[in-house]
Amino acid sequence: MNRAVAVAEVEGPAAALTLVDSLPLDRYHVFHAIRADLLRRLGRDAEASQAYEKALARTDNTAERHFLQRGLEALSRE
Repeated sequence: MNRAVAVAEVEGPAAALTLVDSLPLDRYHVFHAIRADLLRRLGRDAEASQAYEKALARTDNTAERHFLQRGLEALSRE
C-alpha cells in the first residue's frame, strides 16, 4: 500500500491503482480509502464513491469515518 501511494506521486494514479487492485486486502478499510482517492483523481467518481462506502463500512474509528465521509461528500459537490 505504501508503495502504491509513492507510485501515485511519481507515476500517477492509474499506475498506483493497478498496484492497489492487485492486493488481496478487500477487508482492510485503508485499501478502499486509497482506491477511492485514486479513482477520484482519475475522475471516476461513481467508482470512487463506492470505494468510500466500502471503506466506511469497514471502520468504526470516528476520526477515520469523518475523514472518509468528507471525501464522499466532496464527490457529490463536484
